[in-house]
Order: sequence, then structure tokens, then C-alpha cells
Amino acid sequence: MKNRKFGVRTVMLIAVLALVAAACGDDDVVDTTEAETTTTAAAAPTTAAPPTTAAATTTTEAPMVVCAATIGSILPITGPVAFIGEVQRNWSQYAVDVYNEEHGTSYEFVEGDNMFDVAQSSVLAAQIIDDENILAVVGPAGSDQVDAAGAAFDQGDPTLTYISPSSTRVGITEKYAGLFRTVPTDDDQGPTTAAFMIDTGAGKVFIIDDQSSYSTGLADIAAAALEDGGVEVIRESVAQDVTDFSALVGTIPDDTDWVYLPWQVAANGQILGNQLVEQGKDIPIFGSDGMDSGDFTIEGSVIAAFAPDIAFVDEAVDLLAGFLDEYPETNTFGPPVFAAVTVIAEAFSKVCQADGEITRGAVLAEVQATNQASSILGQPISFTADGDLVGGSFFFFEIQEDGSKVQLG
Repeated sequence: MKNRKFGVRTVMLIAVLALVAAACGDDDVVDTTEAETTTTAAAAPTTAAPPTTAAATTTTEAPMVVCAATIGSILPITGPVAFIGEVQRNWSQYAVDVYNEEHGTSYEFVEGDNMFDVAQSSVLAAQIIDDENILAVVGPAGSDQVDAAGAAFDQGDPTLTYISPSSTRVGITEKYAGLFRTVPTDDDQGPTTAAFMIDTGAGKVFIIDDQSSYSTGLADIAAAALEDGGVEVIRESVAQDVTDFSALVGTIPDDTDWVYLPWQVAANGQILGNQLVEQGKDIPIFGSDGMDSGDFTIEGSVIAAFAPDIAFVDEAVDLLAGFLDEYPETNTFGPPVFAAVTVIAEAFSKVCQADGEITRGAVLAEVQATNQASSILGQPISFTADGDLVGGSFFFFEIQEDGSKVQLG
């Protein structure tokens, strides 16, 4: 892959962006809204003398349709999980750049920062609805934010496509007309996580949720699977804004085999892990996908992730190298974003070539019909009728002494 240097452009979602759908000749660009009358006027008889001007030359060649379109976003670029949003923002821009370079398109990416805030997700959704140039969206990242944006999209424009690259709550895609996702669900994560702990011989697991709908839902699924496997489960709950867990750690029995944290703020998991060590409790932590961050580096802990280490995915090796040439770091939250943007860009192109212009409703239909034989995720990409990824699975990583992660299995 060529070594490109693209700057990440920050553009306000409320900005007006150019949407051009045109038929192009050598020197003439014809707006598709005038295509019928203009083409008729420009046409020349095939028996005419050889053209002597650029305008006449266009009549001897089939016109090439060129469409411009914008992908919006709702991502947590700042705030408590900026480690997710920054990587997702960078992979979004990179995906657009790669697609444009490979296909000769000129699609745009606009970043929108919801700061991992539910209210801000609704605000951004309203702005996107009003911006007719934004024809599809990547995000939101979290399930609570998807709920907020989804309600606004369904009310304002149910034909708008938005693909979450990291929302895993079970059943959320059924609620919203335009929602898809490029990651598996907690119906996959909970049981596979429980099976992993059972396979290690676990007899007692201490589960602490962070009171978000993502966390409580995943904790419920994992707890049920553990109990079905004969494991004793102890449940506790703590708010996301709590940062002192010393009292809670003191209640964890010494014979606990795993502390399971289905959390979204990885830095809090690091604090709890350090306080386990301070109190002499040698108990490993198992973190959900939300804990997959450089903010959590407790040696011996295991992390679930909804994407593999793409360094070992044949289709992704060159893409990863190209990304790291342009951006400082990545994590498993990045590849599902690349997959989502690629799905959207391909839908743009199919609609453009078929219709000469791109509309939100046409994009929605094309995304629903997605059938990619391979992807950066090392698997085909297609969606169920509800918008869930077909055939998704979770992967497990063990944290090493230096904080790096090694994929297990």
C-alpha cells in the first residue's frame, strides 16, 4: 500500500458541505438536476464532422457519473473513553482516504464528538438530520449513546443509515430503522466469557457492574451462563464516577477465582486492580470489551474483544501498516470502524452508479444488502434483517508484564 499522509480534518457537523452529483466530460461538469435538458442540447449527430472543441468532444464519449457524499460521525473523541473515540476517529478518516485512493472517489468524513455523553449524542443526531449533505453515519460507539441518537434519527429521518462499530447490547438494532453494527453482541460475549472462566476451573466469580445498561445487561448474561455451569456468582454494582474501590475490594472473598468487570471506563479498572494488589488479594481480573485500553495494564488480566489482532489477519496486514504510518497507535476498537466506513462507501458508490445521485434511503437499502466476501476483520460482512453482524465472535487477550496484550487461542 502506498505511504500516504492525510491530515485529519475537524469539521463542525453543522457546516454546509458540497454535495455534487454530476455527469462529467473533458471540460464540462453537468449538474444532475439539469442532466436531461443539458445532455439533449449537447448531443451531436454521429455523422457530424470531427469535433474541434472540447465541448464537442464530450458528445463522442459516454459520460462518467461522479458523486460526492459525506459520512458523519458520533464518537467519544474526548471525555472518559477518549482512548476509544480517538482511535475510531482516526480509523474513520483512514478508511475514507483508502477508499477514495483505490476507487477514485471524493467522499468526505466529518467528525462529531459526543464526549461519551447521552445528551450530546441527541444534539449531534439532530444536527446530522438537518445537514442534507451527510448521507450516512459511523457511530455512536456506546449502547446508551446509540439509544439517544437512535430515538432522534427515527423521529427526524428513519431512512438515515448509522453503523455502530462498538455497541454490543442485545436487541438494540431491533429498535431503530437505520441502525447496523460491525461487532457481535453480548449474547456472544457473555456466554463465551463464562465458558472461558469455567474452562480455567473457576468455582467462584465476583461480578461488579458499572450501572450502565451495557454493563448490567452483559453482567446478567455472563452471570446466568456461569451459574448454569455450576459456578458461584457474587454480584455488586458501582457507579462509573466512583474512583475509590478500597471498601468494595475488602468484601471480595480471598477464594474468588475471577473478578469480572463489564466496565466502560478502563481507567477505573486499573484503580480497582491496584487496590486488589494493595490489599494482598491475588485474584485475576477479567475485563469486557470496554476494558480493552492502554488505561488498563494489570498483568495476568484477560480482556474480551470483538475484533481479532489484525496483525494476524491476511486481509488486514497492509492496512494496519498503512494506518500506523499515519497515526500513532491503535486498538481493537479501530478495525470495526474501518469495516463500517467501507460498507458505507461501497453503498455510496453503488447508488451513485445506479442512480446518478445518492440519497439516504437508497444508501439504507444498499447497506442492508451488503455481502462482502472478506474484510479487515478476517470474515465476510453481511447483516441480519435487524442490522446485526452475521457470524461475529469475540476474542480473548492476556495482558503481559509490559502492558501489551497477547491473543489467546
